[in-house]
Amino acid sequence: MKSTALLLSLILLAGCVGPVTNKAGHPSPAQYTSMTTASGKMVALSDLDAFIDQQMHDLDMPGLSIAVISDGQIVYHRAKGVANLDTGQAVDDSSIFEAASLSKPVFAYFTLRLVDKGVLELDKPLHEYLPMAELEYDSRYHAVTARMVLDHTTGFPNWRWFDPAPTERNIKRGTMYMKRDPGTFGYSGEGYNYLALVIAHQTGRDMTTLDALFQDDVAKPLGMAHSAFIKTDFISEHKVSGHVNGKVSDEGWPRSFPDDTPQTFGAAGRLHTNAYDYARFIVALMNEEGLSPELSKDMRSEQAHIPEDSQTRKLTGETAWGLGIAIEPTPYGTRYEHGGNNGAFQSGMMFFKDKKLGYVFMTNSDRGEAFNRVFEKYMTEGP
Repeated sequence: MKSTALLLSLILLAGCVGPVTNKAGHPSPAQYTSMTTASGKMVALSDLDAFIDQQMHDLDMPGLSIAVISDGQIVYHRAKGVANLDTGQAVDDSSIFEAASLSKPVFAYFTLRLVDKGVLELDKPLHEYLPMAELEYDSRYHAVTARMVLDHTTGFPNWRWFDPAPTERNIKRGTMYMKRDPGTFGYSGEGYNYLALVIAHQTGRDMTTLDALFQDDVAKPLGMAHSAFIKTDFISEHKVSGHVNGKVSDEGWPRSFPDDTPQTFGAAGRLHTNAYDYARFIVALMNEEGLSPELSKDMRSEQAHIPEDSQTRKLTGETAWGLGIAIEPTPYGTRYEHGGNNGAFQSGMMFFKDKKLGYVFMTNSDRGEAFNRVFEKYMTEGP
């Protein structure tokens, strides 16, 4: 009996029986000691941890929330650095970051859930649900569907305020316009905002109440306990400060339009979360959870081709866009990916579905894109 009790105690101490949780309620991945890169190289998690620490030092990154998925499990998640360089407050497992454009894959998943439920059709013109009155002067937008929003072929600008029409068109800055014909690739946050308005309309909500539907339909089922597209009490208490050029940048709540408020649903770039929550979402995508087989396949299949001469393809290697995620062929299989950049907050994620491998990170600094380039290579090819 004593031997049995001792054995059980040792197993429990090793973290092999039952979920061990940290103070944020996240199961501890302490039982995992290694992972395998896409190229097949085995990496000790202690070496991975040291590599991340070195990159944070070299890039002068103040804070980081990061999670790694191997064999379909979250094997590593850490909260590192400081939330604010001026105060020295540490980042912890409860810290919340701006996901920036990593919002888009989550919103795409939310949209596809509603398509499965019959709330809207993927290929029905959106103006038939809710016209965009400010663009009625250009009937080309009548062709735009939810699918075209999610694969970035609406013809819309990225953001009318930050991507205004050429001066020769005499369109006042802040006025919505068609940047190109629908059907050709052109990254656009405006499309995501329009689709969110349509969904709010179809569900009897508005942009201040749409997040409640997201919570019930996506966040709660996936265990994304501290993720929201609007400001909540938890986010207010735990959000870290952004940094630019090594200094605290207090830009307040991110905005796409002058009248945005912290309670306005921001489909394209205002998800607030941490790496652990977001990793739960990636695992769901890997396992095809929550969507019909058809829409799960559509999300990961080429919907829009990225021209070979485009800057996007030259800079990222992405050859196509699915529904809410970019697609890049590699020697080790298809890599799905997305980045985020709100200036003082940057982020990145990628995964190989067939290999059940991936990662997500968020940093409260303008060094995230540089980190992502290095870390993506490490996770794909190994050290």
